[in-house]
Amino acid sequence: MQRITLMGCQIDNLSMEDTLVKVEQFIQSGQPHQHVVVNVDKLVKASRDESLRRIINECALINADGMPVVWASRLLGTPLKERVAGVDLFEALMRRSADKGWRVFLLGAREDVVRAVRDTYLRKYPHLLIAGWRNGYWDGEREEAEVVEQIRASRADLLFVAISSPKKEIFLGRHQAAMQIPFAMGVGGTFDVAIGRVRRAPRWMQQSGLEWLFRFMQEPRRLFRRYFIDDMAFIWLLIKEAARR
Repeated sequence: MQRITLMGCQIDNLSMEDTLVKVEQFIQSGQPHQHVVVNVDKLVKASRDESLRRIINECALINADGMPVVWASRLLGTPLKERVAGVDLFEALMRRSADKGWRVFLLGAREDVVRAVRDTYLRKYPHLLIAGWRNGYWDGEREEAEVVEQIRASRADLLFVAISSPKKEIFLGRHQAAMQIPFAMGVGGTFDVAIGRVRRAPRWMQQSGLEWLFRFMQEPRRLFRRYFIDDMAFIWLLIKEAARR
């Protein structure tokens, strides 16, 4: 598995199908593996947070989620095969879980949202095995330990964590060994997309690298700072990386 380094973060040079093959190998092994997707926002945060960068680089599987990341890899001479969007990987794995009898645990979002995700996919894939689910809100180490135990006891093969970054990366990095989940994946806002609360950008916008603009148009107040202030640092990081190389 070829792994490149981009602005300090490692990324596996895999297609969607390559990724699905790796996930199946992880599940067959029975050993815990953590997955992460890297987008512009995460590259910027990791450039400022050494502990987050270390957690990302130690993951067993790292995909590029975002066309700007793919374009940057090409510009810097280490081209990635393609973008593997977290929302697309989640859908593909839910479908494959139903086909192969893999047990799934859903963690994150509000109680009504995670229940809606469970119900939506049970209708969509009647043979899907939902090992458990829980909302993404808890308070303190004691309650967090209870969450970890609930997941461990579920004997799930896949864990999908829909809480914000970098909280989900830190949670998985801290507890993956204890939970013993063969494949754990942070999915961010995917649950909202899965049940139709948030619309996905048209395919042409996804392929053109404009999915961020579609999201911004839906939630301008919440996303303005992220896209137009925080993520602007990506351009500076790209210039520095190009100069270094």
